[in-house]
Amino acid sequence: MGRLLLVRHGQASFGAANYDQLSELGHRQCRRLGEYLRERGARFEAVVTGTLNRHLQSWQSIAEGLGVTQDALPWAGLNEYDSEAVIATVHPHKLQKPETPEMVRHHFRLLRDGLRAWMAAEVQPAGMPSYREFVAGIEGALDHVRTKHEGDVLMVSSGGPISTAMGLVLQTPPETTIELNLRIRNSSVTEFAFTPKRHMLVTYNTLPHLDTDEHRAWETYT
Repeated sequence: MGRLLLVRHGQASFGAANYDQLSELGHRQCRRLGEYLRERGARFEAVVTGTLNRHLQSWQSIAEGLGVTQDALPWAGLNEYDSEAVIATVHPHKLQKPETPEMVRHHFRLLRDGLRAWMAAEVQPAGMPSYREFVAGIEGALDHVRTKHEGDVLMVSSGGPISTAMGLVLQTPPETTIELNLRIRNSSVTEFAFTPKRHMLVTYNTLPHLDTDEHRAWETYT
């Protein structure tokens, strides 16, 4: 039986002109995850990542902590949805930079509404695949792992694809993945066991590498 670790990228640059870059803390979160895995003798038969900058940068920092040089298989189906495009389907005016807690809450309320409409095929965000196509990209990555590998595999992606993978494995309604998505933490680890036939949930959204007094303050969500 194989093991698949799905890792959400480290903290990115929420509210900045370019979200798709790890912050300095994001690099530290992922480097610490790599150190934690190295301390436990982890070695990966394969590494698969989305193609966004924050995915690639996260794997680079994890690999640094692991002390390995290993190429990752790029998989565009693991890329996150475009949150701005999703929000624009329910709020056509440009949002201000979220500088207060209330503005952040407003941002995520709109995101929930847009995601529900996209999942129900009521809207089609500009430049994005349909929700069915989005799910198919993630399902393809999971199928690749279970049919091509037998040992430990590391997958680096984003909250949307990881929560969608959870929904596929647990067969939940699409709306359930919204709540899973909005609670997933940066550099968190979700573990599946897999056979050639299926994936099975072991853990979700854990931060074992930050579970010390020194590192608990590194926990972030965006």
